[in-house]
Amino acid sequence: MAMDTQLKQSGFSPRQVCDIAGHVVNNEGSIVSRTLLNSKCGSLTLFAFAEGQRLSEHTSPYDAFVHVLEGTAQVVIAGEKYEVGPGKVILMPANVPHAVNAPTNFKMLLTMFKAANE
Repeated sequence: MAMDTQLKQSGFSPRQVCDIAGHVVNNEGSIVSRTLLNSKCGSLTLFAFAEGQRLSEHTSPYDAFVHVLEGTAQVVIAGEKYEVGPGKVILMPANVPHAVNAPTNFKMLLTMFKAANE
């Protein structure tokens, strides 16, 4: 499936300017996700974390860019904690243990792509 088609099915069109954070909403007590693009090279997914929610420690064969859109996330990479606020990004390297915690409600855009050595 072509990228243009996948984006259209996600509610986006090529060359469309939009408020991306508005395409996912926080739900109390849950993590909401919306996949915008999924290919063999990687994916683009919106997340809305409710306060207190978390993704437990895991690894992935993909490098992953966390771009916080609203609120503040706590990202743990190889046991080290990082506070990531609105407009900030952090790279979680492939095959390194990481976790994401929500000290407050927050929204993020997760861009995953194949590691350079893959």
